[in-house]
Amino acid sequence: MTSIAYVTLEVDDLAAAEKFYATAFGPCGRLRLAAAQAPSTGFRAFTLSLVVSQPANVHAFFDAAVDAGATVLKPAAKSLWGYGGVLRAPDGTIWQVASSSKKDTEPAERRLDEFVLLLGVEDMARSKRFYVEHGLTVGKSFGGKYVEFAAGSSPVKLALYKRRGLAKVAGVSPDGTGSHRLTIGGAGTFTDPDGYAWAAASESAAR
Repeated sequence: MTSIAYVTLEVDDLAAAEKFYATAFGPCGRLRLAAAQAPSTGFRAFTLSLVVSQPANVHAFFDAAVDAGATVLKPAAKSLWGYGGVLRAPDGTIWQVASSSKKDTEPAERRLDEFVLLLGVEDMARSKRFYVEHGLTVGKSFGGKYVEFAAGSSPVKLALYKRRGLAKVAGVSPDGTGSHRLTIGGAGTFTDPDGYAWAAASESAAR
């Protein structure tokens, strides 16, 4: 099965981004940073999610990120599906911090349960078929709106969402042009139908 070892974000200010992520999220082993190579405007058509076990842990990450300079797009709050919020890092990356639980059962800590890359796609059937052909196994599928692939032992879970729907979830306009400023470190080198680039994962340590 194709797996994702980490994701690389391209940023305009590498030193500032390194400082932000070290302060906001600490080392998580799934994130790398690189100097931006191409322009990008507006919505980059993906989000990254930190999935945790309880609301207190949502706040442990969310509040630390805001204190470090992130902008709140949706405040952390209860919803039908659990508890969470959305923020934009200073480099422009949109992050969701969420829990399926609505109640705390233990003291708060910055403990990560899942790291999820959610790609916004134009044609769900086409993108789903592409990734299945590249070795991923569908774990969940909800019509033409959402597909989640089984992560197995992969450090990063991959899911697909309609681009406009993902922008709505994030609380931003779906408009955007230029580079995604994202490279997926996995088992091969290719580009998917929506322009997301994959590169063979290297052995050097991620954040």
